[in-house]
Amino acid sequence: MSTAARLRGADFDAMAEQGAFSLLPPMKIELIHGELRFMNPAGPIHDGEIEFLTDWSYENTNRDQIAIRVQCAIVCGDHRPEPDLVWFRKSVSRRMRPNQDDILLLIEIADSSLKPDLGEKAFLYAEHGVVEYWVVDVLGSRLHVHRNPDAGLYRSIEILSGPQCVSPLSEPKAKLSLNALFELDS
Repeated sequence: MSTAARLRGADFDAMAEQGAFSLLPPMKIELIHGELRFMNPAGPIHDGEIEFLTDWSYENTNRDQIAIRVQCAIVCGDHRPEPDLVWFRKSVSRRMRPNQDDILLLIEIADSSLKPDLGEKAFLYAEHGVVEYWVVDVLGSRLHVHRNPDAGLYRSIEILSGPQCVSPLSEPKAKLSLNALFELDS
């Protein structure tokens, strides 16, 4: 008989601070539902989308009010996911992880992780009140826009494609062209 150990967020944080993961090969490790999740290495398409969205984010945010982090852990209760891109209130100390109350926009790039990003991660972020969550469906050339979290679900989900533009709730003037995101002909 074996028993799985469940970690709390504070346990994970302490382990990371004490170097518990330092002997492992370099990789992303998330804490989701008390379990350590080891993430697949990103490929060139995933990296390219992150680069595009990072550039777009820096060009379209008020940097005095909004901070941006790329592939860094956030705090959602006892969970420590590492989304691809996060916009959060600038008031958070650089020495702390932003938590669900600080987050303005969270983006995941899904070239091989569409099912968990639209399932488990969407439920996790909605449960913790993340106000806006986007999933970039690379293979389908679609953007899944989740808004209005309530009782563990997003009440508004739009699937956008083609020559459309979308703006984050926190920066309505920031227009993201899906043609540009997915390198589609205009």
